[in-house]
Amino acid sequence: MAGRIPQHFIDDLVTRVDIVELIDRRVPLKRSGRNYQACCPFHSEKTPSFTVSPDKQFYHCFGCGAHGTAIGFLMEYERLEFVEAIEELARMAGVQVPREGGSDIQSAKRDQSKPLYTVLEQAAEFYQQQLRQHPDAARVIDYLKQRGMSGEVARDFSIGFAPAGWDNLLKSIAPEMQGALTQAGMVVEKEGGKRYDRFRDRLMFPIRDRRGRVIAFGGRVLPGGEESGAKYLNSPETPVFHKGRELYGLYEARQALRALPRLLVVEGYMDVVALAQYGVRYAVATLGTSATSDHLEKLFRQTDEVVFCFDGDRAGRDAAWRGLENALPLMRDGRSLRFMFMPEGEDPDTLIRQIGTEAFEQQVASAQGLGEFLLEQLRQKVDLSQIEGQAKLVELSRPLIGKLPQGVYRVRLTDQLASLAQLTGDTLRSMIPLPGSTPGAGAGTAPPPPPPARVPMRRGPQGRTAPTQVRHAVALLLQNPRLARVAGEPAQLTPLRQPGVTLLVEMLELLQSYPDLNTSSLLEHWRGREEERHLSSLLRQELLLDAEQDDLEHEFQGAIRGLHQQLLRQRHQELASKPFAALTSAERLEYQALLREMRN
Repeated sequence: MAGRIPQHFIDDLVTRVDIVELIDRRVPLKRSGRNYQACCPFHSEKTPSFTVSPDKQFYHCFGCGAHGTAIGFLMEYERLEFVEAIEELARMAGVQVPREGGSDIQSAKRDQSKPLYTVLEQAAEFYQQQLRQHPDAARVIDYLKQRGMSGEVARDFSIGFAPAGWDNLLKSIAPEMQGALTQAGMVVEKEGGKRYDRFRDRLMFPIRDRRGRVIAFGGRVLPGGEESGAKYLNSPETPVFHKGRELYGLYEARQALRALPRLLVVEGYMDVVALAQYGVRYAVATLGTSATSDHLEKLFRQTDEVVFCFDGDRAGRDAAWRGLENALPLMRDGRSLRFMFMPEGEDPDTLIRQIGTEAFEQQVASAQGLGEFLLEQLRQKVDLSQIEGQAKLVELSRPLIGKLPQGVYRVRLTDQLASLAQLTGDTLRSMIPLPGSTPGAGAGTAPPPPPPARVPMRRGPQGRTAPTQVRHAVALLLQNPRLARVAGEPAQLTPLRQPGVTLLVEMLELLQSYPDLNTSSLLEHWRGREEERHLSSLLRQELLLDAEQDDLEHEFQGAIRGLHQQLLRQRHQELASKPFAALTSAERLEYQALLREMRN
């Protein structure tokens, strides 16, 4: 990964990109007054509630609450990381993404990776060509047909054929690219400089990253072929491929389904492809390794529901337990991890052929939940009829529950375990460490979180909620950042003891330093901070407000004057609270001046 992307570049990029054009390319929009509308791409609906504001360069769905800037839309819709979204916007705008801060070594690594992506794509094309043209391809095609694979699915997964022989791929690649071929793990180099193809007489499955680039291959031995050895062979670790982070079929699942209902994690490539043949297009496979924390984080970035599909034997349940332990720190409220165990002698491929797609998906939907599986496994290790067994249950469960984030899920699971151990939930909770606490520190009571940087509300007449002047000023700035030019010196407001003043001053100073920022680029300065949530909430409330610029400027100046009046009263109260004899001569003069100014 290269160095940090400069904030000024992000500001300019977000200002340059038109969010209406960006979204309209993916979700057709229709004009509605000053804004644009469509049915929301993030949930099912018949009446459009998805609104895009060209003035604010912001989108919001009044149905499901999805909202954000152009960067946020790409991250949500295309399932991109932040940096990937920036790179995609830069590509659309026809500009290069600059980097700063220690980028020399990192840029060199990035430049070294480019030939690897190129040569791996060439290898994928070679294998697909061999499946169509090689004299031995008929045997491979017969095998695929026996497995029930259609040409359409083979095309969707770019399946190919590595023919028998030592150097078929090597000879097909230009001499100047053969070094990259070796670095990409596609060629094995022996002592003395002899090289030969890693994959020979195998069915080939390209492994793609989130952007669709080929980063590695998996090869399956073909029946009756010359190749012997492991049934499945993966590419080795390379600068572009780390098997503990990648999932086969994830890119293809995202291409097939815009909204992934869930992700089903199976064992091998053929399971993924066979399930796709039967219409189950949300299966992925780990690459010869147990599900890691990196795998799980990647899965949960795509969907809130993950189902592991394991063999029902002891090895399968041990693998499920390892997956459970890795998943616990990620199980925040709203996420679901479940476990589906295959009948003896069956795998997903054979089972779906036997019972059909509908019955298979019913089994997926009713798979065992994480909590149920955890309790089942712990029960098998203790005798709950004995006090000693109950104590052991607590001892086994404490480190597991301690990994869970704070929330309803943790509370409910703790209560279930407490019931089994014949304890109260509060008693067991007092024995479980909070996430992030040091071992042996005990649970105790969680320290109060720092107060959020909210923009406050106050109660108006008849109990109606009315905005404070700070909140009103912030809301007006979000509607039109150019109002900052009439705010005067922001630092004058710093002494004011009002919630939200720090945020307001920061916004004013930023906008006065960078007057070309629009609403969208302004929001991006708070991405990942607590303030982002509150600013987005304010903007959603104001999204449909149609006000003339002169009206906004008048309101904003009034809000700023009101804050200065509050500041005067605050200082007056500070001086009035002191004994008159204790005031210095300068403070007495200041006090008199404040009285005169407040009367005006």
